[in-house]
Amino acid sequence: MTIRHPRRTFAAVVLSALCLAMPLAYAEDEAPDALVARLSSDVLQTIKSDAAVADGDIAQIMAIVDSKIMPNVDFIRMTASATGPSWRQATPEQRQRLQAEFKALLIRTYAGALGQVSDKKIDVLPMRGSATDDEVVVKTLVKGRADPIQLDYRLGKTPGQGYGWKMYDLNVLGVWLVDNYRPQFAQQIRAGGIDGLIKSLAERNQANGGS
Repeated sequence: MTIRHPRRTFAAVVLSALCLAMPLAYAEDEAPDALVARLSSDVLQTIKSDAAVADGDIAQIMAIVDSKIMPNVDFIRMTASATGPSWRQATPEQRQRLQAEFKALLIRTYAGALGQVSDKKIDVLPMRGSATDDEVVVKTLVKGRADPIQLDYRLGKTPGQGYGWKMYDLNVLGVWLVDNYRPQFAQQIRAGGIDGLIKSLAERNQANGGS
């Protein structure tokens, strides 16, 4: 089975995730919508000025994704949610391997689209909620030469390290990333268990050039 992605949209996903590339110290004090608005501008300028990104250096692009995006993702929560009930039955070793392969898949997917975002900008829409909320949705529009792309984030406060905000899901054009993967993962688990899912992800990563 092929692990699919929302079509025509992963450049926007990359852009959105990069907006969360931030030191954790800022996350302690900054509202999530203000955080996204500030970082959108900062990170886009970095992308536009990075010669290696412009030249399509995949190793450099993947390094940027891994260092700037992934530390600001609640990746255990994202992987567990995509895996579904079977996560609870997985051994610690299986969980570690599954996270590693899923992370490699997302890093390479993001990196492959990173060079497409240089002409984009992002508008953060007014956020609903209260200052005491631990879970929020930040809605944005990614604008470029084509029609605007709807892009929403789910963020939660995470205990430890300042109890800061971290991303755990993305909604691109009405499709939540975790919801997109969950039925695909479930099919693989039904066919071959957690090890079957890990094998499928590893094979895809290997086919894409390794993790």
